Amino acid sequence: MAREAGVSRTTVSHALNDKGYVDIVTRERVKAVARALSYRPNVRAQRLRSGEAHTIALLSSMPFEIAGGASRLGFLMEVAAVAAGAALERGLALILVPPVTGERLALEQLDIDGAIVIEPAVGDANLRHLQERALPVVCIGRYDDSAAVPYVDLQSSATTTLLLDHLRVQGARQIALIIGEEPRNSYRETEATYRAFCKAYRMRPRIATASEAKGEQGGYDACTALLEKFPEVDALCVPVDAFAVGSVRAIQERGLKIPADIKVVTRYDGVRARACNPPLTAVDLHLEVISSLAVDLLFAHLGGKHGAMETQAPPPRLIARISSG
Repeated sequence: MAREAGVSRTTVSHALNDKGYVDIVTRERVKAVARALSYRPNVRAQRLRSGEAHTIALLSSMPFEIAGGASRLGFLMEVAAVAAGAALERGLALILVPPVTGERLALEQLDIDGAIVIEPAVGDANLRHLQERALPVVCIGRYDDSAAVPYVDLQSSATTTLLLDHLRVQGARQIALIIGEEPRNSYRETEATYRAFCKAYRMRPRIATASEAKGEQGGYDACTALLEKFPEVDALCVPVDAFAVGSVRAIQERGLKIPADIKVVTRYDGVRARACNPPLTAVDLHLEVISSLAVDLLFAHLGGKHGAMETQAPPPRLIARISSG
């Protein structure tokens, strides 16, 4: 190619990879020669030479019953769809690592430059493994206050306040909370915000926890036990959409009506919230923006670079539906 174009090999490399200084005429001549010779760069060889995979992974420690659900169109897939496009704009491919039950995924088999982890639990085995490999990691949602892991703030406290204020405006006075039993920062922030809300309005805290592994059934079980203990409850704040759908079934099986007897709100405005009967009041978390921010933040840390440690997501927006009146 260098001989045909009448330039050096270095100029050919710079012209084809849009690197270095090559004038426009020469660059176009080199590319024309490449087309004429049907030349295609060997991506694998380039990666071996640079030591970079140009690939990042997206994973969640939440079981598929929570992260995806029966529809397979849940939180994880919505993030993945946008993150894949944002990564490609940066010259990166994105591998979606499906959530599976187990202590650790086979991440050793993946040739990646970094990873985005969605709301990891404290002590998450996969995140720890990635750190042991000295790979840059960014979390969607804060990981742990004591760990220096870059993250996009999901604003769990602001989202919880938004939902609780809405329920109170709608007339609810005996509001209960159902969260996951796993040690995630979002659950901890949500509970702290709820307790502060109860203290401010002199309301008795009523909290139940559900197992993520059980998905919607976990929400059903938690709601059933909660209503047995606190039959006076007139509203439920259930941030996890799978738990919220299970709670709706438990309420209806007790012969109670939504929203007349009990109002229900959830956090994620996904397929579950919209398809539920009745449709659930939820929150627009701006996942399309969050996904892009996560890719940008990870890109800022790739190759030994030191980017920002935190990025703020846009303020959550309430989407009121029948379930809260």
